[in-house]
Amino acid sequence: MATTRTDATRTSPTRTSAGSAALRRRRTATAGFHLGAGALAVLWLLPIALVLVTSLRSFDDIAAHGLGSWPHSFTLDNFRLAWVDGGQQRALINSLLVTVPCVLVTLALAAMAAFALSRYELPLRRSLLLLMLGGNLLPPQILLIPVSKLSELMGVHDTLTALIGVQIGFGVGFYVFVLHGFMRAIPAEIQQAAVVDGAGPWQIFWRIILPLTRPALAALSALSFTWIFNDLLWAITVLRSDTKMPITAALIGLQGQYVSMWNVIAAGSVIAAAPTVAVFLRFQRHFVAGLNLGAVK
Repeated sequence: MATTRTDATRTSPTRTSAGSAALRRRRTATAGFHLGAGALAVLWLLPIALVLVTSLRSFDDIAAHGLGSWPHSFTLDNFRLAWVDGGQQRALINSLLVTVPCVLVTLALAAMAAFALSRYELPLRRSLLLLMLGGNLLPPQILLIPVSKLSELMGVHDTLTALIGVQIGFGVGFYVFVLHGFMRAIPAEIQQAAVVDGAGPWQIFWRIILPLTRPALAALSALSFTWIFNDLLWAITVLRSDTKMPITAALIGLQGQYVSMWNVIAAGSVIAAAPTVAVFLRFQRHFVAGLNLGAVK
């Protein structure tokens, strides 16, 4: 017994020192991670801060001290110039008239299609999923001319309706593919219990499957709103009139209108980014939950 106690006494300082070394390594690794993440965050936030500060400076201040200098003025006239004279107000309304219906209609169609493909034994359902996924793998540049010509033949060229149709057509396939994975992971016993209780397909979809898919729908809503609102390629493909351009295309016109007035251009950029930031902050909790569910499934 004495020998055992002596051995334990002899080995305990070694174990303690090893544990202390491991703890120091973990603390060093944690500190290094936080320092690296903090440095990357500063690098990422620096251009945003520069745009915000520039949007609040006067043109005389920038011309006298330089774009990257410390601000010597504060004004909100830049936002008025971009909002009224630069046409940002009209462009923002156009963007919302396109984005909101696209998000609602696309997610509604995708949810119904994903429900049918994931919960019922439909013929060629795997082929349909692969077809939808393959359509999203095509580079949009090769479809610019066909889409433009097709919109002209249909008589909807240079209308917001054409832009809405294009955004819905190119987005629904990807959303079906994502929602299909979420709905397929829902236990079949839930649907079977609803069928026993006399629920039809529409009741099962609306009252059972759709509420369980809320995290995925929230995540896709934030993503689709950002993608559609910030889209420039399809807008300049199917639209021609300046009065119908969304806010991303209007920023190009704003730069041509004010040329070297970077304060007004920065103010227009802040106005264009505000809606997407607000939507992301509103759906941030659901967005993270949707990403976590997708990682598990």
